[in-house]
Amino acid sequence: MSAEVGTVKRWMGRGTWYRPVTGMLAGTAAAVLTVGGCGASGDGSGHARLPAQRARPTGAPGSTAGSARTAAAWHRWGLTPLPDAPWPPADKPVKLTATGTVPVLTHVPTTQKVVFITIDDGQEKDPAFIEMMRDLNIPITMFLMNDAIKSDYAYFTSLQALGNHIQNHTLHHPVMSSAPLAHQKDEVCGDQKILTEEYGTAPLLFRPPYGAYDENTRTAVGECGPRAIVWWRESMQIRDMQYQDADNKLRAGDIILAHFRGPGELKGTTMTRMFGHLLRRIQEQGFAVARLEDYIQPPGRRQRAARSSSTALRAPFGP
Repeated sequence: MSAEVGTVKRWMGRGTWYRPVTGMLAGTAAAVLTVGGCGASGDGSGHARLPAQRARPTGAPGSTAGSARTAAAWHRWGLTPLPDAPWPPADKPVKLTATGTVPVLTHVPTTQKVVFITIDDGQEKDPAFIEMMRDLNIPITMFLMNDAIKSDYAYFTSLQALGNHIQNHTLHHPVMSSAPLAHQKDEVCGDQKILTEEYGTAPLLFRPPYGAYDENTRTAVGECGPRAIVWWRESMQIRDMQYQDADNKLRAGDIILAHFRGPGELKGTTMTRMFGHLLRRIQEQGFAVARLEDYIQPPGRRQRAARSSSTALRAPFGP
């Protein structure tokens, strides 16, 4: 899938919509993730170990009382429960390595009828959204940008406590492909350092603002800690999704992009209502929502040791 998709709009600042920057990387076919690769043992990675799979999103399968409680929780938000997500495969379809050029992930190769929700930036901090996520138990991956979250780091700690992962989205949300390598490293390494300190886990994944990246971005990401760049196949707006494929259909393993936004950016719609519309669009096509990190195998301990040895003389941050 080419990264040059001009139909997916991105956000920067209040009240302004932007299209992703095109021409991000020559030969984008080489940027798409190749799965398999060097397998890893999963016993160490330089990042915190991925926690065990939590309960399936719709609650307690096989329990009438649990199902009733789940239905009641969803009804509170004007929704009906999505299908239970299947357990992720023990053999992870995405295997990351500790060294080498970071891959670009546009979807997860799986036959399971699941999609993955990712939410960017962090401007909106609606307490009701935490309540919603606690009620629905839907897994999300958060790509957080420090300028947006620094006013209230604790808000995202509450979402993290529900089993959701926090990933890297730069310090200031620049167009990475138009910045020199030193600036890109400042953006990625700076956010990596702050997120690790605030949330106790080094991000494994990186999303470039506006989807814009080049070879310097891949170099910066690899040197700052994350081991993959994550793109998307669909983008959630207010009530509907924008699709990269002309048939406007979800596919197994698709990564969906949404944003932490409030009524000022959503034409009066709240974050919880936007998220409810997103779940309806997913439900209409019969998909469950799984946690992205449950389908990714981080680098193994031996890979980490080799990487640490080769970089021992380099400063961890800065150009």
